[in-house]
Amino acid sequence: MALNIVLFEPEIPNNTGNIGRLSLATGSNLHLVKPFGFEINDTRLKRAGLDYWRHLTLFIYDSIEEFYERNQGKEMVYFSSHGQKDHWSIDYKDELFLIFGRESKGLPTYVVQENINKVYKIPMYSSHVRSLNIANAVSVVVYEGLKSIL
Repeated sequence: MALNIVLFEPEIPNNTGNIGRLSLATGSNLHLVKPFGFEINDTRLKRAGLDYWRHLTLFIYDSIEEFYERNQGKEMVYFSSHGQKDHWSIDYKDELFLIFGRESKGLPTYVVQENINKVYKIPMYSSHVRSLNIANAVSVVVYEGLKSIL
């Protein structure tokens, strides 16, 4: 049993390190799609992931195109503040790919448009908040998924 956490072009090493730790804690696989906003050996990435980083099931891709090519036929859902459906309505399944975009811009517009029926959001109940920190968003979604499939 494993969910697949996918970060398209992550920018902040601390977030990626925390998500790596979450991946290991939940038995999830972590997929990182370049370009990154940091070096993979960045000390901030390692510090946030502690000494757990070496235990991760980690996949690294040179581009979004390579990611899609290597994962053809896999079931995927996408997360954006522009999604029309809440993350509670996802039919979580073992091996589902949970795809998140960059911290600054989210998912590329063409990815959202091409997958509009599979784009979900985490509801927010304040007009003063545009988005959640990506590590928090991934945590919310992964634990909801685990609740559904365990």
